[in-house]
Parts: sequence; C-alpha cells; structure tokens
Amino acid sequence: MKRFFITAVTVCGIASVAMSAKEYRLSSPDGHLKVTVDAGKRLSWSLMHDSTCVIAPSPVSLSLEGGKVLGAAPRVKKVSTRKVNTSFATPFYKKSEVSDVYNEMTLRLSDGLSVIFRVYDDGAAYRLALDGKGTRRVTSEEAVFNFAGDYKAFIPYVNDLRDASYPYSYSFESYYDESPLSGMYADSLAIVPLLVELPHGKKALVMEGGLEGYPGMFLVKGDSANSIEARFAPESVAEKIGGFNSLNLIPVETAPYIAEIETPVMLPWRAVAVTTSDTQLADNDMAQRLAAPLRIADTSWIKPGKVAWDWWNNWNVTGVDFPAGMNTPTFKYYIDFAAENGLEYIIVDEGWSRESLMNPVEGMDIAELARYGKEKGVGVILWARWRDVDKEMAEAFPYYAGLGIAGFKVDFFDRDDRRVVESMSKIAGLAAQNHLLLDLHGMKATGIQRTYPNVVNFEGVKGLENYKWLPVTDGKPGVDVMRYDVTAPFIRMAAGPMDYTPGAMTNAAPGNYRSINDAPMSFGSRAHQLAMYVVYEAPLQMLADSPGAYRGNPESLQFISAIPTVFDETRVISGEVGEYVAIARRKGDIWYVGALTSLTPRDLQIPLSFLAPGVVYEAVTMSDGVNVGRNGSDCRRDELRVTLGDVLDAHLASGGGFAAIITPKK
Repeated sequence: MKRFFITAVTVCGIASVAMSAKEYRLSSPDGHLKVTVDAGKRLSWSLMHDSTCVIAPSPVSLSLEGGKVLGAAPRVKKVSTRKVNTSFATPFYKKSEVSDVYNEMTLRLSDGLSVIFRVYDDGAAYRLALDGKGTRRVTSEEAVFNFAGDYKAFIPYVNDLRDASYPYSYSFESYYDESPLSGMYADSLAIVPLLVELPHGKKALVMEGGLEGYPGMFLVKGDSANSIEARFAPESVAEKIGGFNSLNLIPVETAPYIAEIETPVMLPWRAVAVTTSDTQLADNDMAQRLAAPLRIADTSWIKPGKVAWDWWNNWNVTGVDFPAGMNTPTFKYYIDFAAENGLEYIIVDEGWSRESLMNPVEGMDIAELARYGKEKGVGVILWARWRDVDKEMAEAFPYYAGLGIAGFKVDFFDRDDRRVVESMSKIAGLAAQNHLLLDLHGMKATGIQRTYPNVVNFEGVKGLENYKWLPVTDGKPGVDVMRYDVTAPFIRMAAGPMDYTPGAMTNAAPGNYRSINDAPMSFGSRAHQLAMYVVYEAPLQMLADSPGAYRGNPESLQFISAIPTVFDETRVISGEVGEYVAIARRKGDIWYVGALTSLTPRDLQIPLSFLAPGVVYEAVTMSDGVNVGRNGSDCRRDELRVTLGDVLDAHLASGGGFAAIITPKK
C-alpha cells in the first residue's frame, strides 16, 4: 500500500490529472493481480493482471435518500489490511473443500462509508459497508466496470419479461448474445455473470456475491462505449398476481429507493473473476468464497441425490393399470422406479395443489406418498409457487416436514428485488429448521448454498425444458443450443449449481428435431445427455425422461444411476467457451469424466494423469455411435482397463458427448 502525490498518472492506459490524488494498492497473493484505488476527487478502482488492463478506472459511490452521495468526495480516515489463508468444507459441492486465500484492504471514509477490497489469485471483489445505527434508504449504487477496449462479450440479456410494465421480473434464464461491448443494446438489462474477452486469451467474468437483504445486480450498457454498469430493482410497495399463467407476484407500485436497510450493514460483493485459460472459468469458486458462512448447526440430514421427475416427460407412463396423471398411483409408480434404480428422490411437480399449499387436488394423497416413499427409501419433494411459500411457509413447512416430505422445489420467484432476496433467505432458514431441502427456480444462483446448504440447486439456466417449445428450422432448433451447452459451464455455472434437468432418451440428430410438448426430445446425441451428469454441477440432479424411456435404455439408465451428484475433487481437463468442455470429478476412489461439444465434431484426448499410481482401473465409457448422425440416440458402451498415464481417445460427433466411469479394479 502506498500514498503519494502526483500531477499525472496513467492507470490501465487511461491518463488522468489530479492534484494531491491519493492511491492505495493491493495485490493478489501470487502478485499477478493488482487493484488500484483512487481516493482523490472521487472514489474509483482499477484492476490489472500483469500488464493487461482488466478494469480501467471505474467509479464507486452510494446515493442515499435526501441526495447525499457517499464516496463522491472521499476523505480516507483509516486504511487497514490483512492477509487470509484458510479453507472451508464444502460437502455438497463439486469439491470437498474450498481454499480461501486473499489479501484484503479496507478504506474507511469520513462520510461513514467503508470500501472493502479483496484480491485473490483468480479475481478481485469489493463491497460497501455503512456505519452508524438506524434505517437508511439507498436510492442508487454506482457500480461501473470500465474496460480498456471494445472487447467481445457474452451477454445474457433479459428478454422474456413476466410483465411488460415491470422490467425486473424475469426467470434469469438467457442464451448469450456475443458482441463487442459497444454493441450492447442501450435499452436492455442483462443478468450476471457476464463474460468479457481480454487480450492474450484472458477473460473477465463480472459477478456478484454475498447477496442478502439487498436487490440483486443487473447490468446495462454504460456511458462510454467500453463500459457496463449496475442497475437495481426498486423496492416493491404494492403487488398483483400476474405474469406467466398468473403464477407470479408483479410489483405495480415501487418506492423511489432500491433498499431500506438497517445500519451498520455490509452490502453485496461486486466481483470480477480473471482467468488466463478457459478451463479456470469452469472451476471457479468465487461465488462460494464471497457467500456468508454456514448458518446451519447440523447438516447431517442434508442428502444430495438424483430425482425421478414427472413434469418434462408429462407422465408418459405405459404398461400400467391406472390412468397416468396428477394422482397417487402415478407417483407411487415414480417412487417404485426410483427405488429400483437407487435414486434418492421423486418430485411431484406443478398441479398437485390448488391456490394453497394446504389444499391438494382430488386424487393426490400427499401423506400416503410420503409414507410409501419412506417405505421404499425414496424422498418426496413438492413443487410450489414462491408467492404461496412466502405467505404460507410458517404453516406449510412444519406440516409437510411432519408428514415426512423431503423438501420443496420453489418456483416462479422471477425477481430479485430486496423483498424477494430477503424472502429467499427466510425460506432457506425456515426450511433448514424443518429439515427440508430446497430447489429454487426462477432465481439465480448467488452462493447462498454455502450459507444454507439445504438449498441444493438453482435453475437460472436454459435447460432441457426449452426443448419442448424451441422454434424449429429444417429439423434443427432455431437457437444454437449446442453452443449454449458448452458456454454455460464457463459462465452461468461459475455462480453455482444449475438445474438443467438432463437425461432425454429420445435424441434427435440434425434434420430430425421437433418441438413436441407432450412427447419431448433433445437435440444432440445420447452421449451428450449422459455427459451432462458429470459436467453440470447439480447436487440435486434430475432424470427428466419417463421411467419407461429409461427402462427401454438400460445401459444409459445404469450409467446415470451410478454417477453421484457431489464430489470430492474436480479437474477441468480442457475446454474453450462456446466450443467444448471436458471435466473429471472424483468421489472417493472413483473418477467420472464428461465431455461435451458444440455442433463442431472433434476428437479429444483425455490424459488420465489424475489416477492413483500402481492401481489398475476399469473404465466404462459411453460415446457417440457410428450412426449418431442419422439417429441421435446411437450410443456405444465400451469397457477397458486403464492406469495412470493412459489416454482416453474420445470422438465427439456434432452435438455429441463422451462420458466415463473409472473404478479401481478389485
């Protein structure tokens, strides 16, 4: 850290002139990343990676009700620094432990604002803190990310509003528009994370972390051509039932401020992950590190696992003596299927209740399903609208926990204003008290699963459900879904697990795809679907197709059933954003490998350098069959012996995949 007087300084290639400017500097533990904070005429920060400018000088401030702007004319009262080298356990994650190593600097200003900067070896973050005691209203937060050039960005726009009158109501599911920063639409919001390509193969991922009691961050085109900046939803004052199929609560009146908060308080982190190779993006722990620590005293009851799911396959049950649908016999059938194949859960999705969680539809005996599931060793998870859970959780959670229900899939949040973010924390806390798991849909991943690990999954991803209604052109989706499948692991997955819901057993080759809601199929190969169970992080992982479809494909079912949903170790073998990804994960002494490609076929070599020396392993591989270009379901199973130093040769067809389970030979 240095303080000095200058007449001109060049930071990140931008020259500025200042009288008595004060600068404060902080480096990462390995010295490659450097934050510079300018507390001269106004507060700003910049970020360098070696000689590459990541973030050019970017202003930071906080505006309060009454017109006061904190950070506008900073006077630094105190500066403190510390070094942290620790780790924390993550038993419900892609690795069993996360290293938390960073250097930190806190600037305490005379106006009651403090800014805390952290620099890791793979990124930097800052958060604002307010002193004092009492209620404060924040009218806006200035969080700007200026870049040194007109770089290409992967932009997830908000493009399917639940209500045109309220621009912040969205499912947080976006494909990626790829364009220069200058080409961002000026009238559109984007969600985080957002990826920017830097010179020399480096990349910057703009994220947030530690989101609690404050609205989530959207991004918009900034004032300059190479800039993006934050936007936040205002406080909701009045709401109406509306949105998609009247499943949402839509604000109809908002306050002239974004948050009413009690001080002292620390606001969420604004973060930029920085990588020198794309493989680092697919194994990024920033969201976990920045989240609040564990708040559940006993986590022994939390059990991740796989789920037999009804909604995607639309109860396409055959060979039974009952009419399939939203009724008790249908879900007993799903429980039987789960029990036969070692699946831990089933989900009873939308339609089991009327306008209240306490009012099941005729023919649905939830108590009997819970009892039957317990007898078979299968947990039952119930779907619910957020607006019902928000209103009824104090009654519903203890009641259904008492019946033996394992958890809730809470859907249609579709907002992250302060009220909804606070509601999410309350739901997670009360669910934990009642030993209930949560799968949150219509809500982006934020790192809260570190704080409340009973939150076992999030949606916020363009998953398999979209195949039910995608536009079709010449037997192919009108969207490049294969490119999305190999982009999300580098961008969306950096924020946390994602409920993509893979597992389609009807797989269409190019030219053969159709969007059929009641009999859906996937585009791309069967091996592509199988590899997702390794590549995509999901402590609660769905089997989207029907029991009959899986029983008709026993090799695929056996393979999926053997893959765990949390791991002890993760290694990203190779990958390139939008092109392909190959990942190896370990649980105990067994390794699992998954690889996905875009529409570009490719041959990958997967070196088995992670195997234990002196041990012979048996590898079961699932790869694209020779006729997969005609029939996407063509999948080849092979068995071979491998040892440390061997290489798996994987041929991935267009939209293809490769997966392997590598087990020590007894």
